[in-house]
Amino acid sequence: MAGETVTRAQLTEAVYQEVGLSRNESAELVESVIAEISGALERGEMVKISSFGSFAVRQKGQRIGRNPKTGQEVPISPRRVLVFRASHALKHQINNGLSQTAPRATASAVAPARAAPARAASAKAAPG
Repeated sequence: MAGETVTRAQLTEAVYQEVGLSRNESAELVESVIAEISGALERGEMVKISSFGSFAVRQKGQRIGRNPKTGQEVPISPRRVLVFRASHALKHQINNGLSQTAPRATASAVAPARAAPARAASAKAAPG
């Protein structure tokens, strides 16, 4: 993996550069979006962001696990887990390197996704 992490400060700076709000207003906007997403997930709601993906909270039931060191059975208590599922557009951007700097998909970035499988099929047929 790349080893880089995007921080709140970097998101705030990106909003500042792209939107033109002040740095304080950009920070408030980023915090507001994060708070809204977090609040919805706490309430058990699904959060869908077009061309990015969806976040959901799943309830996992109690089950029996095993300590790998001793082999002893251990009960694992029920819990809620956060699940993220990437959209097809985001998967396409990641796999084809279309979004090196763009934080969101545009119509031109999404359009090649439909044509890519045909090129991939012809590329597979040519070498063999």
